[in-house]
Amino acid sequence: MMREAFSSPVAYLALTLLAYAVGQWINRKTGSPLANPLLIGCILVGTVLVVFDIPLDEYNQGGGFLSLCLTPATIALAVPIYRQLETLKKNLLPILAGALVGSAVSVGSVYALGHLFGLDRTLILSLLPKSVTTPIGVSLSQSLGGLTAVTSLDIIFTGIVGAVFLPAALRLFGIQHPVVTGLAIGTASHAVGTSRALELGETEGAMSGLAIGIAGLITAVGISLGAAFL
Repeated sequence: MMREAFSSPVAYLALTLLAYAVGQWINRKTGSPLANPLLIGCILVGTVLVVFDIPLDEYNQGGGFLSLCLTPATIALAVPIYRQLETLKKNLLPILAGALVGSAVSVGSVYALGHLFGLDRTLILSLLPKSVTTPIGVSLSQSLGGLTAVTSLDIIFTGIVGAVFLPAALRLFGIQHPVVTGLAIGTASHAVGTSRALELGETEGAMSGLAIGIAGLITAVGISLGAAFL
């Protein structure tokens, strides 16, 4: 009976939206950063797919429609950036330097750990774009011959971990400057982290959104140039 209810792509789209809405409700009720709406939504959707033995390709006929919204949603982050244009001008050099260092550490750590644990070239290429937004990361992985499914999963995991733990980690080290906080979150955990940064403040959200673009560009150029040496 339930299996038949998911015979339409619209049903899978509704399932995805409902799962995320439940995640938001739990997040508001608990107030805990561990109750990340995206994480909860992924768990709920994954549970339904496993329990009712629904193939991923079938789910993607409806749920995958939301992937088309990723690029416009990322572009929309230009609005808070524009509102914080003066802050950007005053801190342009530190922002560029921070994004450059953060991107280099992200790519370099994947490369070093991948070789340390004996991962093959294809898997390393799939993991390298973990800290950039999904449209950029998946495109990079595909162009380099990586596994886009692995890349997508890694990007989502990185974003959720950053959104949950980064704000607390920054406070632990006494980092409270809104520009630094936003830049760190955006560089390390892209759009998912930026959704958390926007909750911290407009400046944090704007800097995090800006970091997505800068870090994405730096990572794309760096990985493309360095792929030949992998």
